[in-house]
Amino acid sequence: MKRHLAGIKGDVAACMGVPYDVRFQMVENLKEISKSKEQTKKDQEASNYSPLDDSPEFEDVQEITPRSFPPRGRGLGRGNRSGPSNFPPRSNLGMRKLGDIDNYFTPKTTPGAQPSIKSVLAGKEKKWRVDMSVARWMYDACIPINAVNSSYYQPMFNVVASYSPGYGGPNYHALRVPLLRDAKREVQLIVDSHQSYWADTSCTIMADGWTNTRHRTLINFLVYCPKGIIFIHSVDASDLVKNAINLSNLFDEIVSWVGPANIVHLVTDNAANYVAAGRIVCGKYRNISWSPCAAHCLNLIFKEIGKMDHIVKLAKRASKITVFISNHVALQAWLRTRKNWTEIVHPGPTRFATTVIALGSLKEHKHDLQALVTSKFYVESRYAKDKKAKAVVKIILDNQFWNDCHVIVHIMSPLIRLLRIVDSDEKPAWVMYMMACIEDIHAAAYWLNPAFQYDSSTLNKRLKTQSAMTDVIESKVSVGRLKLVEELRLFREREQTFGTQLAQESAKTSQQDEWWKLFGSCAPTLQKFAIRILRQTTASSGCKQN
Repeated sequence: MKRHLAGIKGDVAACMGVPYDVRFQMVENLKEISKSKEQTKKDQEASNYSPLDDSPEFEDVQEITPRSFPPRGRGLGRGNRSGPSNFPPRSNLGMRKLGDIDNYFTPKTTPGAQPSIKSVLAGKEKKWRVDMSVARWMYDACIPINAVNSSYYQPMFNVVASYSPGYGGPNYHALRVPLLRDAKREVQLIVDSHQSYWADTSCTIMADGWTNTRHRTLINFLVYCPKGIIFIHSVDASDLVKNAINLSNLFDEIVSWVGPANIVHLVTDNAANYVAAGRIVCGKYRNISWSPCAAHCLNLIFKEIGKMDHIVKLAKRASKITVFISNHVALQAWLRTRKNWTEIVHPGPTRFATTVIALGSLKEHKHDLQALVTSKFYVESRYAKDKKAKAVVKIILDNQFWNDCHVIVHIMSPLIRLLRIVDSDEKPAWVMYMMACIEDIHAAAYWLNPAFQYDSSTLNKRLKTQSAMTDVIESKVSVGRLKLVEELRLFREREQTFGTQLAQESAKTSQQDEWWKLFGSCAPTLQKFAIRILRQTTASSGCKQN
């Protein structure tokens, strides 16, 4: 029957109506049976006669073990005869497993890899059926489409495709208990790998306080280092009196767990109790510096700006336009016919910067909105007769309103860009050092940044941060101060490796910590000090909440 379905002529006629996937499976099955028979025959010959290992013909033959396989036990090694008595001696050829050769090649699903014969013969229709099966499952389970951007998405299919056609996915219990337990172990291994990295590169403790949908006050503790951000602990502080003493004790527990010697920086919210708690911790541990979260500080700036009378009036007038447009489907449909139209951004209730972002979005649609209210479609519609609509039209046609929007957006755009930088998950937030310094450690980072140190246009700023640099050495360094001061002179005067042409050319193009690795060898004490500072972050919002 297998030969009939596989289409192998000889003993039986080939089936003409069998689907391709069944025929392929039968052919592969017959191949496995044939290989198994040959292997059994070889094993029998090996057990009845002297092993191939002892034959002079195979003295130079070595078994190749794929890297992905664990090392074999002693009882199974070549030439070892100390294994259990019920396992006869096996030759190298007998021990080799089917399919081992596949471990030396990339999966066929790897982008750019040569497609398999099976996938080529399957055709577009079968590929569509496979894709549609995945799509139906995602649609039925309401899985967001951007889930396919996960780094684990394609590897999942690679493993499934290499297993067997009859693979059955894990059930509810497996996902909920054993597999979840194994995933937790994997995460713990990642945390352990980061923990060993902290001692070499130092790290920043990030305390991110927030309130969830149940109005519980939570504090997330994270550790930042160049290798990445690791979440380590979350505390429900709803019933905790959040004064400086209690918060400092909480921070002290985290510092003790991470290791005080591994920590350079502590970043928290800018609330008065967090500020006081940070000062207490830094007073206890001399090598740790505290600073407020840069993203939180910028949000507070936007909050204060948003309270100004002129901004409040401008935001209210802009809100009338957005509400009027969003409440009328016909008007939205007309606007969507405009070339390069994008939806108008609505200000968020808790994100203070969104008020400015919404004004900028509205300003970009000035001509589209004015074209709408002066069009024949609108003038002859019932909307034009409404009293509220007339007030909105008056705002849209008011040039002073648009001028005010332009001025506010122009002034606030640099702060918006800075907020996006310091609150980004893609890059460390130490780039904020190019702006106004918040704490001495930021000023020291600015001074140690070769992009600014060797830029003649920033001379005045360097002179202002020089005293901050010496303050950091005075307060944070206890051993090797004189050596550090001497090496600071080498860096400032561009002597030895600091003065090479390559060092000067790459000062603005290289990552600062990498620059110090390459060119700071003439000043080893300063090199270690600079890398520890330049590798830290200034934001505490590394864990996003939904």
